[in-house]
Order: sequence, then C-alpha cells, then structure tokens
Amino acid sequence: MTTWSVYLIRCADGTLYTGIATDVARRFLEHQSGGPKAAKYTRGKGPLELVYQAEIGTRSEATKEELRIKALSRKQKLTMLARQN
Repeated sequence: MTTWSVYLIRCADGTLYTGIATDVARRFLEHQSGGPKAAKYTRGKGPLELVYQAEIGTRSEATKEELRIKALSRKQKLTMLARQN
C-alpha cells in the first residue's frame, strides 16, 4: 500500500502552497523545476522552500487533510508551522 503525505511550500513572495504526494521530495523537485508537472501556482514564484510534510496514510485521508489545511487562515497555517519547530 502506498503512503500519501501532505506538504506545504513557502514561495519567495511568502505565500504558502499546500499539496499531497506519495513522494514529497520528487514532487517538490517538480515544483522547483517550474516544468509542466509543477503546479501553476508555484511557477515563477521561486525560490521555493519545503516547510512542512506529514505522512497521512491513504490518498483519501491525505486529501481530507489537505482540504482542512487549505481552509485555515494564513495566521493559523503559520501557527501550525511554528508549533512543529
């Protein structure tokens, strides 16, 4: 069974991008490359910094966690990031 993770990327403009992947390192490299597999949101917003990742489990669980995080305010996301450190 494949384990899915949720991750957050901080863009150079300070915005946060949230996504899910089975291989966060590979997915982050895709975002950094700015190529066709990168999210449109992250293209041209580098340098990018991977600031959070957590293994969740199934794709369904990871999608639910991604949606939960996306629903948070920026302040709540920054608080979540501060707590992990």
